[in-house]
Amino acid sequence: MVNMFIAIGSFGIIIPILPAYLESINQGGTAAGLMIAIFAGAQLIFSPIAGKWADQYGRRKMIIYGLAGLTLSMFVFYAVDSIWWLYASRVIGGIGAALLVPAIFAYVADITTMDQRAKGNSFVSAAMSLGIVIGPGIGGFLADFGLKMPFLISVIVSLGAVIFSIVLLEDSESKMTTAAMMPQDNESMARKMVRSVKMPYFVPLIITLVMSFGLMAYESVLGLFVDNQFGATPQEIALMITSTGIISVIVQLFVVDRVVRRFGEGIVLNIFLAVAAAGFLLSLFATSYVLFFGITLLIFLATSILRPVLNTLISKMAGNEQGFAMGMNNAYMSIGNVLGPTIAGMLYDVQILYPFVLGLVFLVVTLVMTMIWQKRSLKREMVVKTEH
Repeated sequence: MVNMFIAIGSFGIIIPILPAYLESINQGGTAAGLMIAIFAGAQLIFSPIAGKWADQYGRRKMIIYGLAGLTLSMFVFYAVDSIWWLYASRVIGGIGAALLVPAIFAYVADITTMDQRAKGNSFVSAAMSLGIVIGPGIGGFLADFGLKMPFLISVIVSLGAVIFSIVLLEDSESKMTTAAMMPQDNESMARKMVRSVKMPYFVPLIITLVMSFGLMAYESVLGLFVDNQFGATPQEIALMITSTGIISVIVQLFVVDRVVRRFGEGIVLNIFLAVAAAGFLLSLFATSYVLFFGITLLIFLATSILRPVLNTLISKMAGNEQGFAMGMNNAYMSIGNVLGPTIAGMLYDVQILYPFVLGLVFLVVTLVMTMIWQKRSLKREMVVKTEH
């Protein structure tokens, strides 16, 4: 939890000052867009490899190497002003995140029972959300001491996490998971993606992709939309983003485990996919900033529950291949993170409501696909029970 918080928070620190910093080195919107795309792209390419390494070499090593990559990325940001070096730093950061995120979720799977896993995943997701909330706030405060100060503090905090992990983090791996058990050891990313299609958790992976796509598409045009439609101030936009983060933290700490225990992953998945779709539908008809604010909170509440539930579902279905499964989970999420902002930005320029229409269509199709998948899975289970 501490590592996830530091990793996300240390990147979040730079968000408020990134536009001003890019302007100071004569760069604009294109560079800002590429910063997101390059990071997500590097994370996407390395996620399956990182998942394999987490199974093969241990979660602890991958967590330490991932944090070290993020630290190096922040240091390059602090030390240079060349845009090409900044792009290179985003590649390094993306690789670091690819090593770190699946290893942390695989680590959680190792140290929890099946009953504890939803709670463990929701706690780690809450730490992620808390980093998203607190990081930008600290960054805005530090910017008063100079544009480069947030970068320097980010380096120091990330380096502290590396040392903390080397000294305190113990190995978690189950003795059952060994390098000898790794199937198709030298697979390319393309082959891994093909193999993921045949996995029992393929539909949850697709839901992860759609959710990331929709959420990133929504986030990328959120500020532009409320500014254009309702004349929202930067402070009102900041309040909206901070509030969604706080909602995510509260839901993941206190709600997810309870609703999963009461209703089970399948029902929770259906309900909150429907809630997210309803949110996208309502956003098409919002007539004021306050109304749109409420709809945004509803969408983020739904996705805050869906993310740990999906992680838990994939983890339970993965058996001893936790690293591979979490690596593919990260890869599918990254595809959504790359495509979401890119397509939403293009559609927004055509018609301001199109990104929300696209998100709605994707979520409805996914909900239908999920319900069909659940029915088929239930039929298969009944056939197996009958045979036994």
